[in-house]
Amino acid sequence: MLDLEKQSVLNNLDWNTTDIEWYGAGGGRGLRGIAFDGDSIYIAANARLLACTPELKVVKSWHCPYLLHCHEIAVWERTLYLTSSGYDSILGFDLDAEKFHWAMHVRSRNFQFKGSQYDPMSDDGPLSINKHHINSVFCNQHGIYITGLRTGGMLHFNGKNINMAVQLPKNSRNARPFRDGVLFSDSDAGVLRYTGRGEGEEDRAMRVPSYEADQLAHTDAIREGSAEPGFTRGLCVLSDRIVAGGSSPATITLYDLAANEALGSINLSLDVRNAIHSIAQWPF
Repeated sequence: MLDLEKQSVLNNLDWNTTDIEWYGAGGGRGLRGIAFDGDSIYIAANARLLACTPELKVVKSWHCPYLLHCHEIAVWERTLYLTSSGYDSILGFDLDAEKFHWAMHVRSRNFQFKGSQYDPMSDDGPLSINKHHINSVFCNQHGIYITGLRTGGMLHFNGKNINMAVQLPKNSRNARPFRDGVLFSDSDAGVLRYTGRGEGEEDRAMRVPSYEADQLAHTDAIREGSAEPGFTRGLCVLSDRIVAGGSSPATITLYDLAANEALGSINLSLDVRNAIHSIAQWPF
């Protein structure tokens, strides 16, 4: 938990397990997505969904055969939606019945996308291919918005069809509709971007904090290509002008988009192998 006003940090939960996969991009590297519903905190842990108390004590967990390499999660109405990169799918978890009850496999051919729904608890689902590396989901009254490293942009599922809502730069993450445009992490460029539908007067490219090489721990990981400082990932909208964005090594920055300036940052670690993945506003 980060208190940006007081510049204080509280480590609520350490996740030290032997089943974390440390190899390969997008593998199971510990805790990733986070979302809230009532007094419950839901956290994605690769192939499991965890339910925690406000004190971050794990009280329940669920597994689905088609949940693999989960990244972002989001609550809309009474369903928790989860990204399953391993199966190119979005899964739905019924918060009241406490079970996986819906799934959609995202397919593409010649840049045309199609969603095939299936039972996430059956054996009739898709193969584990990870074609699109789906890592972001956002829901509102207009539908489900999906982003992957190989989707070419932010997709929109309206309940029947999947269409390209907006094209994005390669390796974009955390995309979501915002104001009259789209807000996302441009990981390759090391900036948090907002792009509107107008003539560009409101467009923003907010650069993340940079660190000198001699400040960083495990710089050998940079040379080996397994870690990258200034890599943007993690996004939380606090108001129609204030957002929080994450970057490596483990830094969270508060931005005022209207004023086009960074309000401040908190760095949690100078180890370049430590990166922010999901950010959510504490509701309690």
